[in-house]
Amino acid sequence: MSERKSGWLSRLTEGLSRSSKQFTHQISHALVARPLDQARLDELEEMLIEADLGPQAAARITEAFAVQRFGKSSSELEIKEALAQAVAAELAPRQGAFDPLAGPRPNVVLFIGVNGSGKTTTLGKIAADLTSRGATVLVVAGDTFRAAAVEQLKVWADRAGASFMSRPNGADAAGLAFDALARAQAEGFDVVLIDTAGRLQNKQGLMDELTKMIRVLHKLDPAAPHEVLLVLDATVGRNALAQENVFGNAIGVTGIVMTKLDGTARGGVLVPVAQASDSPIKLIGVGEGVEDLQAFDAKAFSRSLVGLEGPFHG
Repeated sequence: MSERKSGWLSRLTEGLSRSSKQFTHQISHALVARPLDQARLDELEEMLIEADLGPQAAARITEAFAVQRFGKSSSELEIKEALAQAVAAELAPRQGAFDPLAGPRPNVVLFIGVNGSGKTTTLGKIAADLTSRGATVLVVAGDTFRAAAVEQLKVWADRAGASFMSRPNGADAAGLAFDALARAQAEGFDVVLIDTAGRLQNKQGLMDELTKMIRVLHKLDPAAPHEVLLVLDATVGRNALAQENVFGNAIGVTGIVMTKLDGTARGGVLVPVAQASDSPIKLIGVGEGVEDLQAFDAKAFSRSLVGLEGPFHG
């Protein structure tokens, strides 16, 4: 295993420690060193629901767990291994890849989500990663209603060594997006990263603005944006499901980014979000650093969620 991969797995396990401690305490109390019977399975299903995995996923995970362990007395490690495999089976079909350097140039990525979800920070981290790999990146401050968002994004762009575009407060975001793509095409940029507003209190106005941005981008490149990433904050728990529903029904989301998994004891919410969405989970974040945003790996996430680190045994 590479040092970078090993380091990420350690950070992932540490970041999900609040979630895994909840699992560990309850599992140890209810399941360890007892023959697994229906009463224990019912307890497990309740634990999974309480951890925000959702009733449908909890039922399927419990059933898969029962196939492996029913009637057996197990150690805590054996239980965790079996549970991690059951969670991974739920998430594996929902795992997606994000690589804007593999697509057409300039590759346009639109970031959507409510204010406070980590959208601007996520964009900044991706910009830093891309420039570190030699890509030319244009960062676009499409949230023209919040001066603080523009300033924050400018700091990220400068730090990453990326080019930056913005407009005065209250300017037309769609016009900015159009001008940014025109510039990127003329100057040969590899990637265009566009931030957007997230004012859900004016939901229809926000959706109209986002669809207008997409419409004007189509005028310059019918395939743009090539990615639409929905950024969700894990700390809001099952409210993330409602946000996915709002944006997913209105905008053609191509992937989900789940941030702030280190700030919650309910990291399991990623499971029902993945199940409910038509879009795969592509990236997850467990900290403030650039290296703390990484590709979603269903197996690694599942093991960290139950307090394990490293590859599956056997």
